[in-house]
Amino acid sequence: MYAIVRAGGRQEKVTTGDVLTVDKLGDEVGATVTFPAVLVVDGDNVVTSPAELAKYEITAEVLGAVKGPKINIMHYRNKTGYKRRMGHRQPYTRVKVLEIKAGK
Repeated sequence: MYAIVRAGGRQEKVTTGDVLTVDKLGDEVGATVTFPAVLVVDGDNVVTSPAELAKYEITAEVLGAVKGPKINIMHYRNKTGYKRRMGHRQPYTRVKVLEIKAGK
C-alpha cells in the first residue's frame, strides 16, 4: 500500500516507514503530524475521490530539522564597483511515515 500526499508545496509518494524531507514544519522533534492524501493505492484498489480520501489518514513522526544545499547569489553592476554576495540555505524538516490508515 502506498499513498501520494500533499506536503508543503509538493506531492510525495510514501509508504509505511519512509523518511522524507518536507518544507519546514513548526513542530517539535517526536511530534506526530498528519498529511492529506491525494491518491491511495492498495493492491488493485485505487482511491481518487475526495469523499473516500477523507477517510484515509497518513501519520508521520518529526525526526528533526535539516538545511538544504547552499545557494550562492551574486549581484553585480557594470562600471560602478557594485558587487554584493549573498547565500541562502532552505530550512526543511525530516519526517518518518508511521502508518497509512483507512479509518472514520
